Amino acid sequence: MAGTTVSGGSRATLEPPEPRDPSLHSRPRPLRVRLRPWLLLAAPLVVIGALLIYPIVRVAYLSFHRYGLKEVISGHPVFTGLDNYREVLGGSYLWKTVLPNTVVFAAFAVVGTIVLGTLVALLLQRVGPAVRAAIIASALLAWALPAVTGTYVWVWIFDPDSGVVRKMLQGVGLLGPEGFNWFTERLSFYAIATLNVIHHGYPFIAITIFAGLTTVPAELHEAAKIDGANAWQRFWQITVPMMRPVFAVVTILSTIWDFKVFAQVYLMPGGSGSNPDVFNLGVWSYVESINRNQYGLGASIAVLLTLVLLVITVVYLRALFREDEIS
Repeated sequence: MAGTTVSGGSRATLEPPEPRDPSLHSRPRPLRVRLRPWLLLAAPLVVIGALLIYPIVRVAYLSFHRYGLKEVISGHPVFTGLDNYREVLGGSYLWKTVLPNTVVFAAFAVVGTIVLGTLVALLLQRVGPAVRAAIIASALLAWALPAVTGTYVWVWIFDPDSGVVRKMLQGVGLLGPEGFNWFTERLSFYAIATLNVIHHGYPFIAITIFAGLTTVPAELHEAAKIDGANAWQRFWQITVPMMRPVFAVVTILSTIWDFKVFAQVYLMPGGSGSNPDVFNLGVWSYVESINRNQYGLGASIAVLLTLVLLVITVVYLRALFREDEIS
């Protein structure tokens, strides 16, 4: 009989719980309760505002002024409106040199980093615990290596006089005794920079994707294998769709990081100012600001770089959300 229990021969009737007063849910919460989350976030928000928002606003402010060495000494920048942006956008140097260097380099670096990171993640999924730990440890060493140190290592590898690559190519007869300076040519310069960035960035991608792979149900792969799907088909039809949010995050982060690469270009021979053909937006902004004391012009370049990153991120997120709506 519903609503009754029998215990030790006695019969007890369970009374149904009293209905809750619906008015309790409609009452507004006290002000101190509503403000509590914001009070807990106050300190981090203040730190973020001081370290991030204020510099961005300051850079945007300087981009509309002439702020050279004279103005730095006087402390009074001269408002010039959009003159800095006209100078940057009106010249051919941005469109023929700096922007192609930035975009093409970032595209190859992002694709290379994600491909290598995905391959390493798939390898981690297949090996045993001991080998997995060794691979992760070696990858983390590459990731923990500072960008400055890693760049100098790659410069040493491709040193025109005594680099490892020169000795290897001369040993197999592919390079003559005159050698070759890899850092004077635009293509070879950015090929080295791309290898540097991929080597430094793939561990984060690999570990992130490996963590995502652990959430993909093994039953789906087993069912697809029974249906005759090979490894390539299982990867594209099961793993990639389920891992799309993870791939979106690592792609956006890699794009932001690779578009604003600085040390890997600036520290290579010619990247600090002697070879303008290899400047990207970040290095160009720094050289104009620090080396040439044109802080307003450098700030306008930095603002353009920020806007490019925002546009890329928004476009990619819109495309991702549109795919989710369609599916």
